[in-house]
Amino acid sequence: MSAPAPYAAQPQHTQGRQHPEAAPEGRNEFQRDRDRIIHSTAFRRLEYKTQVFVNHEGDLFRTRLTHSIEVAQIGRSIARNLALHEDLVEAIALAHDLGHTPFGHAGQDALNECMREHGGFEHNLQSLRVVDFLEQRYAEFDGLNLTFEVREGILKHCSLQNARQLGQVGERFLDKQQPTLEAQVANLADEIAYNNHDVDDGLRSGLITLEQLARISIFSRHLSEVKARYPQLEGRRLIHETVRRMINAQVRDLCAQSEKNIAAANPANLEDVRRADALIGFSAEMQREQRELKQFLRQHLYRHYRVNRMSSKAQRIIRELFDAFHKDPLLMPDEFQARAQEEPARSVADYIAGMTDRYAIREYRRLFTVEELPL
Repeated sequence: MSAPAPYAAQPQHTQGRQHPEAAPEGRNEFQRDRDRIIHSTAFRRLEYKTQVFVNHEGDLFRTRLTHSIEVAQIGRSIARNLALHEDLVEAIALAHDLGHTPFGHAGQDALNECMREHGGFEHNLQSLRVVDFLEQRYAEFDGLNLTFEVREGILKHCSLQNARQLGQVGERFLDKQQPTLEAQVANLADEIAYNNHDVDDGLRSGLITLEQLARISIFSRHLSEVKARYPQLEGRRLIHETVRRMINAQVRDLCAQSEKNIAAANPANLEDVRRADALIGFSAEMQREQRELKQFLRQHLYRHYRVNRMSSKAQRIIRELFDAFHKDPLLMPDEFQARAQEEPARSVADYIAGMTDRYAIREYRRLFTVEELPL
């Protein structure tokens, strides 16, 4: 990796960790964070957490784990082109979904509704809670004790009410400042990844078709290009060639527009970045095409009746698990029972949010299904 630009985040100038530690040997501060994230329990669980399609619906659909890896790859490519710190982008990307519930956004919506009278539930805040508190791996502190810059990047959105309770990491929301450029890159790499892999998974599932997508500008343009170059190509190769061109076009557009934005703002250092408007972004035309694609996916994939049916089941599982555990915390494992004495609802939310899809289904059956007893 070439030397980062002067306005990039620098691990040797990190704003530090919540608990002081000696500097790492043989790696920088952001690399240490990345390694801690990869070895965490929450990261391993992402393998069996839904992106769009519930885990048992097929082995080839994306999960939160494969999505996070794709975000990290796209983010590092962008960071390299913009002379930003790749290790920081990678760490943020790998950690950004650690607090996500089972069953994707359907699970988050259901858990947020259950927590409405108890402070609500939002997966970015939960991801921060995972790395700050819930991971129990080290002798001297709870959580992973990540650098401020990684924690800041994980917290993409935050209400002012919550920001006031988060100390230093919440201050930028109160002061209306921007995070590092690396955090901005990770945020848009996330958008590029999920839009394009949802197209791929949607086509694989049969819920959307090439004919439908051919009416969407960004897909149509690249599909025509692939067909012109490879007239005999069809099936999965045709789809893959189209989707990879879409990703490449979005990455190139993002890099080109961001370079223009950075040149216009002319930041001398990271503090200038924080005081400026967001500098990482798409061109106006690419933003329009992104909106068109998102609207298509929302209407034809995310609201497809088969997805709605699974979402309805998932939300029922989350609601009934929450009600059962909230009424009787003794139904939860010991560590969550202990926390429930101080924060009953939040401990239940922690337990449920940490579940994989299949574990949530298994817990539901354990609680509500009368299984045949052995003779």
